[in-house]
Amino acid sequence: MPLNIPILLTWARVIAIPLLVALYYAPFNGLPDNVRDVSATVLFVLAAFTDWLDGYLARRWNQTSTFGAFLDPVADKLLVAACLIVLVHNARAHGLIALIIIGREITISALREWMASIGARGVVAVNNLGKYKTAAQMTALPMLLFNDVLWGVNMHWVGSVLLYIAAALTVFSMVVYLKAAWPTMKEHA
Repeated sequence: MPLNIPILLTWARVIAIPLLVALYYAPFNGLPDNVRDVSATVLFVLAAFTDWLDGYLARRWNQTSTFGAFLDPVADKLLVAACLIVLVHNARAHGLIALIIIGREITISALREWMASIGARGVVAVNNLGKYKTAAQMTALPMLLFNDVLWGVNMHWVGSVLLYIAAALTVFSMVVYLKAAWPTMKEHA
């Protein structure tokens, strides 16, 4: 396993996941809700920033690796799934929305893995629709963690709207990926 700054940043994102969950479920009750929510929001934003930074540095410093290419999306998906579960448990997101988003991630990851195994990974390469979904999702989640008014803006309401948009884009992008993969799937099934 290579060890460099981009990989360490990805590992930092993995480590942030149990810390985020611990803010809501650890057996200490000393944190007021607003302190907990702000702490979780800051932690999530920092973790999300490492996603951009590790990729940027890996490309800039020519430190890309197959291990990094594996670990990066796993860390992203685990962070999002953990955050969604926390939000559902705290009645800040609907369980069906979380199921749609997490289910799509599992489905598309499995599809990409299978397509790669038959030499057709490019058929389901990341496209702009997936990037828009990610942008909506990664903006919605910290707003829902924050769950308060900031600068006169109800972050819970805006985050909820963005999460519904992300869920719609999630379904649409999954259909696009499956449609693109269908001919290859029929050929190799």
